[in-house]
Amino acid sequence: MVISYILLFAWAFVVLFPLYWLAVTSLKTPLDVNAGPFYIPFRDFQPNLDNWHYIFVDLGEDTFRPYLNTVVVGLTSTAITVFLGSMAAYGLVRMRYQVRLGAIAGFAAGVALAVVLMIFRTPWLLAVVAGLAFFLLLLQTVARRGKRAVGNDDIAFWMISQRMLPPVAVVIPIYVFFQQLNLLDTWGALIITYVAVHLPIVVWLMRDYLQSIPLELEESAAIDGASPYRVFRSIVLPLAVPGLVATFLFVLVFAWNEYLIALFLTSANAQTLPLTVAAQNATRGPQWWYMSVLILIMITPVIAMAIALERFIARGLLVGAVKG
Repeated sequence: MVISYILLFAWAFVVLFPLYWLAVTSLKTPLDVNAGPFYIPFRDFQPNLDNWHYIFVDLGEDTFRPYLNTVVVGLTSTAITVFLGSMAAYGLVRMRYQVRLGAIAGFAAGVALAVVLMIFRTPWLLAVVAGLAFFLLLLQTVARRGKRAVGNDDIAFWMISQRMLPPVAVVIPIYVFFQQLNLLDTWGALIITYVAVHLPIVVWLMRDYLQSIPLELEESAAIDGASPYRVFRSIVLPLAVPGLVATFLFVLVFAWNEYLIALFLTSANAQTLPLTVAAQNATRGPQWWYMSVLILIMITPVIAMAIALERFIARGLLVGAVKG
């Protein structure tokens, strides 16, 4: 028992000390930071709020705009992703799909045609219509001849396999896509991209969690006359709250800290806080007294949400993982 407490305290120290270091560094002057490893306020150094004044007052707009962008893009993209992903996961759990490979290939060909047309300066609406028409043509001709089909497990694996693809491999096509749509440096470009990038992980996590919900509850509601949408809204969603909350926070952390996509798709108006921190480091060097303030205001909301929703997170992460 004593050894267990010692190990827990040691691990807590390892986890919490970086946060303490950030907090005390934000209260130091540059001279105190460079003078040595001082960690105890009022004993090793005299704390002050000069760094906080510089970030919030002197910089002002340069701090609040990226912070607002991070909040809006992070919360909006995460909410949309969890909403769509939970419905897709429910469909994969409760419904059986048999999609022909020919139809999938036809859809991919239609998308490829639309992208190629947009690259060659075709109006995006006309390119989308042409791609859709090409897909429907293939669906009614070539796709019908194929017999092989994919099922639910194949679809779920294909979705999670998208997370194996490094973002740097697709960021250039994404940039060109939004450039053609005149959406660069906007909230919309980041939200759409984050939804597409994080949707597979939501489907995978919620699929495992929804499988733990007894099917008999839904069958009883269906016998009483509830439609599938009513069953999902009134029965499944309330029971899936722990899983939804855990998944929401999990995806929010990804969106909140994302750097590469935001670097390519934004420049000034939609720049997020991770870019601000990196820019501060690149232009002025590692000025830890200022960077510590930026990092603290960046991570504090997520930490506060995790603490407030801790009981839901613990249940959401564990229930879907225990089977049998």
